[in-house]
Amino acid sequence: MTSALGIQAERPLLRTSGALLLGGLILNAAVTMLFHPAGAEDVHEEIFAEYAASDTWEWVHFGQLAGVLVALGGLLVLHQVLRSRTSTLSAFAAAMTVATAAVWAALQAVDGIALKQAVDAWVAADEGSRSFRFADAETVRWTEWGLQSYMRVLLGATLLLFGAAILSSHLLAAWTGWIAALAGLLSLVVGLDVSYSGLDSGFQQVASPAFQVLMLAFAIGVVVAARGRVSESSRS
Repeated sequence: MTSALGIQAERPLLRTSGALLLGGLILNAAVTMLFHPAGAEDVHEEIFAEYAASDTWEWVHFGQLAGVLVALGGLLVLHQVLRSRTSTLSAFAAAMTVATAAVWAALQAVDGIALKQAVDAWVAADEGSRSFRFADAETVRWTEWGLQSYMRVLLGATLLLFGAAILSSHLLAAWTGWIAALAGLLSLVVGLDVSYSGLDSGFQQVASPAFQVLMLAFAIGVVVAARGRVSESSRS
């Protein structure tokens, strides 16, 4: 049984982790749903025209960058809680979190800045150079596919490792660990699908919302664990 001193140390860390996870997920979802242009993502002439018409494209992607980095920060704080019980698994999970953050930042730079510049140049081009500009924009888009694929694979591995660490440490409810692992597996499969199918497959239309629900449930699980630690402490 965790000592009273250990519980006291875990409480603020779990509260911080849960707050960062929930806050980051909500920020990213709000910015994406309210302001990000949507459409047939792999019908490039159609979607590129929507992107070019967007006046909010750059700051929306900075918002997405911030939201996901805040949520990943919540995982790094969770590592601080888990490392006393499962140091190796937790360390690998933290390392994968950092790798995921790096690829996510690169993805947002390509999607939020490079692609916007490319589609703007395509829309503004004269007839003689329009096809070349469109080819440039597609090349940037395919680079985005690659980064999106690898980011989701890395995020999946991160969540699988955190799920395993939670299950082996017994510091959080077992269902929290299983949800993290399931979300990780789903992210891995989506990442592989992106590499073959692009950004708008039928599988992704089902899997992506399911992943978001699982991540929200995982964040709530961390918040619940923090409240549980408060109860344990009051009984100590």
